[in-house]
Amino acid sequence: MAPKRSLLYASTLFTFLISSTAADTCSTVANISGIDIERSPSIDYLDEQTKYWSTACGNLKPSCILYPSSAEEVAAIVKVLNQNNETFVFKSGGHNPNKHFASIDGGPLISTKHLDDVVFDASSMTARVGPGNRWEDVQNALEPSGVAAVGGRIGEVGVGGYVVGGGLSFLSAKYGWAANNIVDFEVVLANGTIVTASKSSHPDLFKALKGGGNSYGIVTSYTMVVHPIGQVWGGNLVFTADKTPQMLAAVRDFTEYYPDENAGIIMTAEMTALGAIDLWIMFLFYDGPTPPAGVFDNFTDIGPFVNNCKTRSYADLLSSNNWAVVKGSAYTIATETTPLPNATVGAEVLGAYYDHWRNVTEAWQGIGGIIGSVAFQPFPKLMARKAKELGGDMLDLDDSVDRIIMEFDFSYLLTPLDDERIDQATVQLYGGMRDLIMQFTESGHVPEAYLPLFMNDGYFRQDYFGRLRTRDFARAVAGQYDPEGFFAGRTGGFKM
Repeated sequence: MAPKRSLLYASTLFTFLISSTAADTCSTVANISGIDIERSPSIDYLDEQTKYWSTACGNLKPSCILYPSSAEEVAAIVKVLNQNNETFVFKSGGHNPNKHFASIDGGPLISTKHLDDVVFDASSMTARVGPGNRWEDVQNALEPSGVAAVGGRIGEVGVGGYVVGGGLSFLSAKYGWAANNIVDFEVVLANGTIVTASKSSHPDLFKALKGGGNSYGIVTSYTMVVHPIGQVWGGNLVFTADKTPQMLAAVRDFTEYYPDENAGIIMTAEMTALGAIDLWIMFLFYDGPTPPAGVFDNFTDIGPFVNNCKTRSYADLLSSNNWAVVKGSAYTIATETTPLPNATVGAEVLGAYYDHWRNVTEAWQGIGGIIGSVAFQPFPKLMARKAKELGGDMLDLDDSVDRIIMEFDFSYLLTPLDDERIDQATVQLYGGMRDLIMQFTESGHVPEAYLPLFMNDGYFRQDYFGRLRTRDFARAVAGQYDPEGFFAGRTGGFKM
């Protein structure tokens, strides 16, 4: 872990920056002792560009990569950016595949690689975690103390964007969104000021950061509640596509009758357009060495042809799920939220969702290397109640209905033509799914409900803030903390 700079150093640095009139951020920072900087074609620069899940992001070329080691150094960089009009991005784990959210062509990239603290405080049962970590790093550091953070379900997911996007976890049925477990955020504001946002300090900013993304500042440290954990049980089940009716019925029932708050699942269908892959793959988790009988029986009774679930450490489970990261391909991500249909119409409704996903994927079979994926992620009433009990967040979900959050992915081999076609396919997929949900609502097949989008799974064209009932609050907080629109106009991410 890189050492922190002193406040005296930071003050001197700020004085230099304010008086500096260099033409661009990279040139100015290059003249400052202490902040690491890399330019193409250095080995570190090229290596950083491989640390994206989507090659479409890694193919963008920043003018330089900056590696601050403290909030003071991030603030110094922000002060430089205030002296010019360059666009910039701030990168954590490189998970988000939306181009220009954490990747950039021609402007500075601020990497969090050196903001990698994981400091456990047993007296308060909290951990201070830097955004430069991935969740497997966090859990490997916490595991000797017998605790876990509410974090990502795949080890390679980065901390930064995940938390401010909400953060759905295997532990969410017990502890809510990851964002509900934050005690405070250390934040660099648009004017370069460093503040701590918590219940007692800047409480409006504290709330806005819990699902509000990067519209308010750059988070340089998270203090989060951690929870006791021992051996867990989990892994993957794999089923053939002919089991689809049973799989859809099982996930519907699991969501409504959520059998145990220690349990978590992701149920994913995967297919290539030409049929080489046509499977259901499940991710299962139980917070305990063995799940009680009945928790997952409605899935195991269907008859998976692969079952590698076992007792293991939580860190091992997260890292073992890294196989799901498709290396060497571009990909897109999108989302939709549906109320849960009742058992009488469940087969019709969920079957229509599945068929739409399948039909769109098959319609674009000419795209090189295309793999389509749809994930059904239960969000039962108990999770919404838990989030409210823990102080709420920007999604502000109520417990009037059970919900399923759907994630849609296309993985493909990147060419300029296929990039445009995948964009069309992604819009067709999530747009058509939204139409189906509205039709089923009008017909009474699913109940009327508030249906925000889950930011972490959102496509750049989707109107995240427009779907929030907290959008007026979100806009007011942005106006207070970023009145000049520094983050709204100069960096990527979902904006109002």
